[in-house]
Amino acid sequence: MPDYTAPRFDHPPRPLAQRLGAILWPSFFTACVCTMVFFAHIDPIELRDMTFPGLPLTRVLGYSIGFFMFWLAAAASSLFTWILLRPSSRFNRPLPPE
Repeated sequence: MPDYTAPRFDHPPRPLAQRLGAILWPSFFTACVCTMVFFAHIDPIELRDMTFPGLPLTRVLGYSIGFFMFWLAAAASSLFTWILLRPSSRFNRPLPPE
């Protein structure tokens, strides 16, 4: 039976820039593709008229808001994946003896 209390080799934590890049860079490309596909079928002015007709939103502002919302959603997905893939040995320490 394996001994799970023995310390195992664990690589050192990655630099912050590398961790942020691994989350933000793929989500940026995902947001680009989602924005192109979504706005190929939906006009931001028509979307504004259905949701917030009183706001003076332009087409460019609609595209920008849509892009950043897609980027936020994709970044959240990448962040959750990164959290789930972290090595458990770094966070699951043996309990102290009683």
